[in-house]
Amino acid sequence: MHLIIKTDGGARGNPGPAGAGVIISQNNGQELFAGGFFLGNATNNVAEYMGIVHALELASQLGGTKLEIFCDSELVVKQINGQYRVKNANLRKYYQQVIKLIKKFSGFTISHIYRQDNKDADAMVNQALDAEADIGGFVRNVSW
Repeated sequence: MHLIIKTDGGARGNPGPAGAGVIISQNNGQELFAGGFFLGNATNNVAEYMGIVHALELASQLGGTKLEIFCDSELVVKQINGQYRVKNANLRKYYQQVIKLIKKFSGFTISHIYRQDNKDADAMVNQALDAEADIGGFVRNVSW
């Protein structure tokens, strides 16, 4: 199944209370998941990576085979695409986790999008931060 995914991560302070947001849709536009994850204390970059980790785990649960991920962190996108090295040792473990998870899928792309085009995932981050808890979840059953 081909999935379109938008992710975001953010921290209030850097580091500070952090959250990640994930929106997953089928390629026909049907939304399957909309949620946010409260991460505790983390940096913005860790939160961005955790958004992608959560998205990959959820995509696997949904039976996704081909993924198109969109993220507004140019740094994280370029690291995952191999354009930038991951110099920070703390980020490297999240990067390695993402690379390991990617191998479960037959097709994978990740692209940078501008923040204004990622408002839904950003809203999930802020809702999780405000609640200091995970929010949202699966919104529809998968149509095969």
